Amino acid sequence: MRKKIVIGAAVALSTVLLAGCGSDGDSSKKGKDHQADKAGKTDKSVSEGVNPKQDGAAAGDGAAVKREVTLEVRGSGSSQIYYNLDSNKMETVKLPWKKTSTITLETDAEKKVGLGVSVVPGSVTGPDGMLRPADCVITVDGKQVADNSGGKSMCKYTVK
Repeated sequence: MRKKIVIGAAVALSTVLLAGCGSDGDSSKKGKDHQADKAGKTDKSVSEGVNPKQDGAAAGDGAAVKREVTLEVRGSGSSQIYYNLDSNKMETVKLPWKKTSTITLETDAEKKVGLGVSVVPGSVTGPDGMLRPADCVITVDGKQVADNSGGKSMCKYTVK
């Protein structure tokens, strides 16, 4: 049982690390703009005020998509949890626990591929006295999209 929880936490952590290693490109743009201004030269993005994020959004349907996402861990007592929502964190919480955040999908890539959210609940004592993962649920815009029924050690979902 402990092995499943450790593996689940490792999977969640690797998902977070892989999903969170992107860049919005602002740091490279600042350096490029600064160098162009310093040299007295301008490129198309500097002279026309073009924002790559706006161009990417305009290529698709244009509007940012907002989703209200709720992570929930049910039970009683306290438990350690790990979650990835608007931030990622591991903490000890009093059950039942709930965290809600609005996720904004701005780029075409985010809208097409989605953003991963997850929660890995810690162990709680079941009705039979054995330790088991606490029940977890993910809700997007009021609709339940994931839970850990069937013995899963975590809840995960890709928000699109």
